[in-house]
Amino acid sequence: MSTQTSLRARQKRLMNRLVARLTARSVAVSGFVKPPEPRTIGSFAKGRQLVAGNYLLAGHLVTAPGKTIWQITAPDTAFDMERQGFAWLDDLASVGDRPARQAASAWVSEWIQHHGKGTGPGWTPDLAGRRLIRWINHAQFVLRGRDADASAEFFQSLTHQTHFLARRWHAAPAGLPRFEALAGLIYASLALEGLDALAEPAISALSGDCETQIDADGGIPTRNPEELLQVFTLLTWTAAAIAEAHRPLAAAHVAAIDRIAPTLRTLRHADGALARFHGGGRGPEGWLDHALAASGVRRRVPVGLAMGFARLSAGRSSIIVDASPPPGGVASLNAHASTLAFEMTCGRRPMIVNCGAGTSFGADWRRAGRATPSHTALSLDGFSSARLGDEDKQTLREALLDAPDYVPIEISEVSDGQRFQGGHNGYVRTHGLTHARTLELTFDGRGLAGEDMLLALDAPDKRRFDRSLEATGLRGVPYDIRFHLHPDADVDLDQGGSVVTITLKSGEIWMFRSEGVPLRIEPSVYLETGRLKPRATRQIVLSDRVTDYSNRIRWSLTKPHNTGFAVRDLVQDTFEYPETEF
Repeated sequence: MSTQTSLRARQKRLMNRLVARLTARSVAVSGFVKPPEPRTIGSFAKGRQLVAGNYLLAGHLVTAPGKTIWQITAPDTAFDMERQGFAWLDDLASVGDRPARQAASAWVSEWIQHHGKGTGPGWTPDLAGRRLIRWINHAQFVLRGRDADASAEFFQSLTHQTHFLARRWHAAPAGLPRFEALAGLIYASLALEGLDALAEPAISALSGDCETQIDADGGIPTRNPEELLQVFTLLTWTAAAIAEAHRPLAAAHVAAIDRIAPTLRTLRHADGALARFHGGGRGPEGWLDHALAASGVRRRVPVGLAMGFARLSAGRSSIIVDASPPPGGVASLNAHASTLAFEMTCGRRPMIVNCGAGTSFGADWRRAGRATPSHTALSLDGFSSARLGDEDKQTLREALLDAPDYVPIEISEVSDGQRFQGGHNGYVRTHGLTHARTLELTFDGRGLAGEDMLLALDAPDKRRFDRSLEATGLRGVPYDIRFHLHPDADVDLDQGGSVVTITLKSGEIWMFRSEGVPLRIEPSVYLETGRLKPRATRQIVLSDRVTDYSNRIRWSLTKPHNTGFAVRDLVQDTFEYPETEF
């Protein structure tokens, strides 16, 4: 990071701190325009654990019965940021009983005592916006049974934070942080008596960001499906708040919601969860369905790409493929080297997955999760299809460099199903080889045929490949094709090691075969936000060596003929909290 960039970041922090203290003198409002209704959805299990003194934030578990959330020492900055954002208030509200309400009230009051004058790390525009939304959503829950002084203290802090946002929202980085800041400001200024004059500039700014940050196909620069869901949720919340205040919705705001909804539907698997790519997870339980219902948009994306992803679906099966170059520049700080990787879900059961984002498990896991071998994709000679640059000292992230910039794809119908064909040039620079992948899903969703090819297409590529081949002593350039399995899928190697049997919790059985390429089962991990440690799972690996300018690897994933078409999936999913074993 340059000295100039570091100086700008320091100036931004100082200005946030200064404005936070200056706006502490704001004249408090006396109440809400009308009683707010909660829109956010929390986790009952997590709420119960919070009441019990088990604080699981940003991948860290702090067990401190008898201590409040502000009396414990944060293990790292990410833990403290999540604590300051108050999203955990959703979880307490989902429990809703007296102990949960008492905890919520006490912890809000304690934050006001410790940080309400503008001190502490929570005075950034995005965290303030996130916090305001939760405080307003759950105001009745927090204030029930509190005296007049506690109520006045609460509204004084709400007023203070709203005026802080009115002056500092523009300092939030473009993208999700800016959307959080503007949504919080709009939410608060329309909900609190006498602050509606602050709403109009924020509504106008949000409209502008809808035009610049949401592309024509309803995508965002980071190509992170879960982040897109967060932006979409904020837009639907603010749209509802603006409509309830009898103000007109900006055309750009409405159009952004209309563009995003079909894209999210395309990025949703058969089980209702999002595909996990570029740092995103499956999404909080219930949020996607709730946001789509609130939007009122019923359209789906026509055949083609949605935010750079392709979808094949039939019967009970859905497949989502990363079919575009990864994000670049600032947008790539959480991006993965996942070009042509795919995930597959059957009914309610994820089967083929990517390892996921390891952000909550520390820097090493975060970097490992971004590499091509952590995806259901082909990696060549130990290389990923893109590489990580140097760490940015401000964000503690690395940009994605030398990534594929040419990813031609075609989606079509064949005689018995749907076909995806794609290729990328991520290995041309290092080895002179282009990776091409074909996926064919049958119309009944019971069979997937795959083909991976490694090709040296022209004279310069062939010369580069020849040098790579010579470096191996003409033994061939090694490759691995990985198929990571969900932890709930059981796997066995049958028929002398030529077939892998995958059994899902629903009782469905799938058979994996390859043509002429040795296969094996190896350990893998499933990186899931909200867990203490990565979950152990397995992966199928096809490995061989490239010795020619054209190489073809065929494999298939099918259901046996004697399995039923209709499956009664009655196995209940349980939330294991917390995960304590690797």
